[in-house]
Amino acid sequence: MSSNSFGKLFTVTTFGESHGPAIGCVVDGCPPGLALAADDFAADLARRATGRSRYTSQRHEADAIEILSGVYAGRTTGTPIALLVRNVDARPKDYAALADTFRPGHADYTYWHKYGIRDPRGGGRSSARETTMRVAAAAIAKKWLAERHGVRVRGHLAQIGELLPRAFDWDAVERNPFFWPDAAMVPQLETYMDALRKAGDSVGARVTVVADGVPPGWGEPVYGKLDAELAAALMSINAVKGVEIGAGFAAVAQKGSAHRDEITPEGFLSNHAGGILGGISSGQPVVASIALKPTSSILVPGRSVNLAGEPAEVVTKGRHDPCVGIRATPIAEAMVALVLMDQALRHRAQCGDVGPVAPRVA
Repeated sequence: MSSNSFGKLFTVTTFGESHGPAIGCVVDGCPPGLALAADDFAADLARRATGRSRYTSQRHEADAIEILSGVYAGRTTGTPIALLVRNVDARPKDYAALADTFRPGHADYTYWHKYGIRDPRGGGRSSARETTMRVAAAAIAKKWLAERHGVRVRGHLAQIGELLPRAFDWDAVERNPFFWPDAAMVPQLETYMDALRKAGDSVGARVTVVADGVPPGWGEPVYGKLDAELAAALMSINAVKGVEIGAGFAAVAQKGSAHRDEITPEGFLSNHAGGILGGISSGQPVVASIALKPTSSILVPGRSVNLAGEPAEVVTKGRHDPCVGIRATPIAEAMVALVLMDQALRHRAQCGDVGPVAPRVA
């Protein structure tokens, strides 16, 4: 299976399956000298983890990082950083009944036709379990971006089903299991999710990520556009069916006079472009959003076929998320951080000696 790596100068290669013995990644291109220890990964891996509340899958994984290479005396050496997480709560038997049946809405059918074989244990390689290592790799990127450039990458759940926040407070996001920016609405979300679980169904969500402190100049015109690479990275996340940069699809209904981000000596007057112009960062916050589909692993019976092409009914039991968007915030942050670090290193390589050429506005 190819295409398991991404990035040009800061590259990440992941490996492993949902119910295999372990998952892992190799991070190459990290500059030497960055202080790095297992504790640096704990916070974001805990934010992504299952079993964090009753509103996510009840699989309980320790997600303890083992640093196998690339770090000496507590600092990166510039050589490949190998990270490993062992699976300790795998239950492959939960999927025994699905070995000969394709789950509708999953990658079972397409994997079978592409490779002629598939791992039915929780989707194998197509499972969201793989994103654990993206979050781990991004812990390195987030730390380097913050220390080197003062960049902060953070996200929040911007919509779940038909529910939208009525207020916004970044401080509230990390104080509830939904990454929801409106603390007053958390009881409503709890009631909503309890009803969804009782019905055995699922729902979609929207997650927004904001990167503050990104300097102007990152990104490359034409084929290395910052927004294009962000879109590709975010679309690679399981269950993502749409990506928006800045105003996104709302721009369809806007007039040019309203959408353009006018510039004054004091700064930009708006940020409909999401901090990216011509594929290059403008110095404004970089803003990207993703739309995640409802998970197809539900208790509501669905029609499908088996390996013989015969009709079959599928009911997916086991431990699943009624809304994958609840845990997607740290994953979306991870992909944004990884793209930003790769672009930062590419900018430094080509244009590191370019000095200020015009007034900078915020």
